[in-house]
Amino acid sequence: MTEAKAYNKQNLSLFMKSGVYRFEDSRVVFVDPVRVLNLSYTHFRVTPSSYYSRFFESSPRVSETQRKRKRKEKKPRPPLNQREQAADQRHQRVKPLLMKAHECLLGANDLLLNLGKLRTDDRPPNLTVASDEHSFVELGSVWQAPLFEISLHVNQDYRLTEGSIPVQDCEKRYIQAFGSLVANETNSDMEADFLNRKYIIPKHSSFYMFVLQSSYVCLIHMWKSDLKQIHGLIPVKNECGFNLIVIDPPWENGSANQKLKYPTLPNRYFLSLPIKRLANADGALVALWVTNKEKLRIFVEKDLFPKWGVKYMATHYWLKVKADGSLIGELDLLHHKPYECLVLGYCYGKGEDSEYLSKLKSIPDCQVFISIPGDYSRKPPIGEMLREYIEPARCLELFARELFCGWTSWGNEPLRFQDSRYFSLKQDF
Repeated sequence: MTEAKAYNKQNLSLFMKSGVYRFEDSRVVFVDPVRVLNLSYTHFRVTPSSYYSRFFESSPRVSETQRKRKRKEKKPRPPLNQREQAADQRHQRVKPLLMKAHECLLGANDLLLNLGKLRTDDRPPNLTVASDEHSFVELGSVWQAPLFEISLHVNQDYRLTEGSIPVQDCEKRYIQAFGSLVANETNSDMEADFLNRKYIIPKHSSFYMFVLQSSYVCLIHMWKSDLKQIHGLIPVKNECGFNLIVIDPPWENGSANQKLKYPTLPNRYFLSLPIKRLANADGALVALWVTNKEKLRIFVEKDLFPKWGVKYMATHYWLKVKADGSLIGELDLLHHKPYECLVLGYCYGKGEDSEYLSKLKSIPDCQVFISIPGDYSRKPPIGEMLREYIEPARCLELFARELFCGWTSWGNEPLRFQDSRYFSLKQDF
């Protein structure tokens, strides 16, 4: 066996355990979010079929005759305006990097053979109709929201009976679901009951689900006041602040389809986020998900980061592929490019000579993460890999829609993907 084959075999073995495949001598990483997420759980597991709800199956091959019939004369593209030209220049600079990253994936035959299997479930998931799930955005806007309680099952004992039905010996702890910090400080997962549905809370995690002070119809206009509820996370002492903050804002978007998925917010509202006060006294690494819109990139660089007291450090890229390894769309599409950006910055604490800053200097620029996308707008758990740069890490995700071990998740629907329908019970703990 050659040295390269031995390396690939070892790398694949590590990937099957960790969900992370690192390509040799490159800044390219393939990620299986399901395996990464499952590291947060002791008794439960995310079922692949529930995460990869779309999976982007390969399209059937079309014959040359069919292709000619379908082919229509392309209309000439109108000239790009000044902002579109700037966006294209930014894209052309990163395009060679993304093409090379994709070539790395296509050259890893051992990994490619396993991509189509990532959605396979070796155990049946908890099947529930998705429409039965709660809309936390709507629930948080009704007048009863401050009265809703969530019950945590404490001291659970998971023992399987002959039907693989869990038997739980536990006590229940009732906590206000909206407007308070709900935490699982134990070394084991917890089940939680909320309005006749069950949710899985990973070990050493917490969440804050805020109340919307408005009706759902007026949601966008009222979010600015609702964002003030983040002050409940500001520590009394800066030494207890967060040193890793991941943010996935609901950026404003003109798409009617996207607005049906979740409410968006005018970009200027994010200026009020108290990042400096949330950060640790020694500083914090800030990771911000952004779209490829040039207007937004300029807003982040010129307005948002300066307002937050954050200095730009690097940009990472999430390249989206199908189950056969091909890109989910053409790389040069004017809109809906098959990649998104994660902009990294540093929020200074006591000074630029902070010991945390010296560690963060090792963060590589232009790192590419490749994965098959999950549900609409759901990001891969890249924050877990950013923890490698900060030891120990105290982690916060803003506008979160799922929970992680060791993280505090804040938003109006942090339990979105914690519904028990997305999980099955492990049988090997």
